[in-house]
Amino acid sequence: MGRNFRRAGAAVLAALTTTALVACSSEQAPQAEENGGGGDDAATETISIGFSQVGAESGWRAANTKSIQDTLTAENGFDLKFSDAQQKQENQIQAIRSYIQQGVDVIAFSPVVETGWDAVLEEAKAASIPVILTDRAVDSEDESLYESFIGSDFVLEGEMAGDWAVEQYDGEGFKAVELQGTTGAAPMIDRQQGFADAIAGSDIEMIDSQTGNFTRTEGKQVMEGFLQKYDDIDLVFAHNDDMGLGAIEAIEAAGKVPGKDIKIITVDAVKDGMQALADGKINYIVECNPLLGPDLAEIAKKVVAGEEVQKRIVVEDQAFDQEAAKEALPDRQY
Repeated sequence: MGRNFRRAGAAVLAALTTTALVACSSEQAPQAEENGGGGDDAATETISIGFSQVGAESGWRAANTKSIQDTLTAENGFDLKFSDAQQKQENQIQAIRSYIQQGVDVIAFSPVVETGWDAVLEEAKAASIPVILTDRAVDSEDESLYESFIGSDFVLEGEMAGDWAVEQYDGEGFKAVELQGTTGAAPMIDRQQGFADAIAGSDIEMIDSQTGNFTRTEGKQVMEGFLQKYDDIDLVFAHNDDMGLGAIEAIEAAGKVPGKDIKIITVDAVKDGMQALADGKINYIVECNPLLGPDLAEIAKKVVAGEEVQKRIVVEDQAFDQEAAKEALPDRQY
């Protein structure tokens, strides 16, 4: 699969519709807790679905998990078996194999990294269990191993961030650093590529790039290292809000003013990030909507019913400057 579908159909700064299919940004054995559950009293049409989540590394991921658990309930006709992979691929593979053994109707998961999935997905295919990818892609040449991939265009998100940086700062000789997401994860790879493509040809120079694993704590730690290593950082591009918020803490601790002395661009647009944008500590945010539950439910029902579904469903993301964030915050759901 991989990159052939990531760019299809995305429109820059297009408004989300109420029916938009949405998703995105990304540690012990997986927890086999069940949520929703149909049990013995479940109606015969109840759909059992095993969902393996990346983890709980960010505000975005927490909102994504809540949306899935709040939607795939017994009342809505689902028996949800949910596991948290805690950012470990081996945990996720173990959970998927458990779902295969249980004979669920559908398997859905947000892959920790892109590669290394063919074997377990072939097991699901052999068991005639359809697989839906959410948020992140897998890098497999065999597209028959999954029914559909619902997610944002991460390359476009990086381009949107980079385009804005060029529009605002080209000609000023800015030196930038990058807080990457989890190494090998689709949003990390694609957002880095998109941003690099957008600033190519400008005089914005990317002087360093390290992973902060999509977490606020590691984002702060990496930014502290950057500040000790360089005294001329003008711009931070963080692959998600949480790492950007960690960078804010490090910048303030170093006696500098985030959003002024050092500009910050992030991806996600969760409430904490949007508040920082409204407060002027972040300069620009590209959205990645986490409210995936209703749309995953719709696709799962169609797959079980034998209906044809789109192989690649691309989300159209918005972007926010300070004034747009102030306007959006009162009604922000996540």
